[in-house]
Amino acid sequence: MCIGYRAGTPANMRELVGRRGFLKASAATALLGTALAHDGRGRPARRGPKHRVPRDEISIQLYTMRERMDQDMDAVFAGLAAIGYRKVEQAGFHGRSAKEFKAALDAHGLRATSGHHSVFPYEETRWRKSIEDAVILGQRYMVEPLPAFIAAGLVTPVSPPSVVWGRYAEQLNQAAEQASYYGIEVGYHNHNPEFLPLPDAPDKIGYDILLAETDPKLVHFELDVYWSWYAEKDPVELLRAHPSRFRQLHVKDMDENGEITAPGTGVIDFGRIFRAAADLGITEYIIEQDNAGQDAMRSARLGYELLRTIRF
Repeated sequence: MCIGYRAGTPANMRELVGRRGFLKASAATALLGTALAHDGRGRPARRGPKHRVPRDEISIQLYTMRERMDQDMDAVFAGLAAIGYRKVEQAGFHGRSAKEFKAALDAHGLRATSGHHSVFPYEETRWRKSIEDAVILGQRYMVEPLPAFIAAGLVTPVSPPSVVWGRYAEQLNQAAEQASYYGIEVGYHNHNPEFLPLPDAPDKIGYDILLAETDPKLVHFELDVYWSWYAEKDPVELLRAHPSRFRQLHVKDMDENGEITAPGTGVIDFGRIFRAAADLGITEYIIEQDNAGQDAMRSARLGYELLRTIRF
């Protein structure tokens, strides 16, 4: 999910995505080696040249559909079910209560296994209400979409200092501990400010602090492949470096100018990313296109087709 869509594209990123070969050629060095024959949690890896994403691991972030959801939520759910979706990641209830929202999903055979919930700033009463809503929906995951203290970094490339990231890591741990009592895992969804140099420690980034200072038993990471590429961070390298920390993958594509585009129509080599994700046991592939607008159902269809047909 993206709040406050960024303006402009850095010249170096235009060069990066303009050279299609960069995204493709890096596959040779970034694919997981045979040493990762098991995933990060000790289970056999699901390697194989003809593997594809199972249907029950496909989801869609409903932020993609937000304009159409406001117009006719029931029609959106019917359309997603007709395409083949069975799982969604919610991003708000569009004027409904959690119970009403779940009833609308149930009517079309859909489940909200995940949802975006703001942790920052952590406030116990508000967070407990979010947990209550997640329990009603039957969510397995509650994911921070974009903490407000980094939102400015989507437009102006700036990161808050390390102490801010450290305090936020503490809040994630606190929120995750509360959610764990209900069998829910808390995750963090990245954009690009997490990968910017820290003003007080230019050799470090906020993402490093979150990885180091959140409890691996409580906090996981939902990797948005578009935003990591936008920040010039190879998603496969991130997965390799932290094999036990990722549970979910946001499948979002990039055009040659660095902009978000319909799934499967851009330059990102999803096959190599999915291969790495499958090796690590990731079991939720979530389609998203922040700027789909009224074409959101087309994006949903293209995304589903991408996940069901791609072999890796």
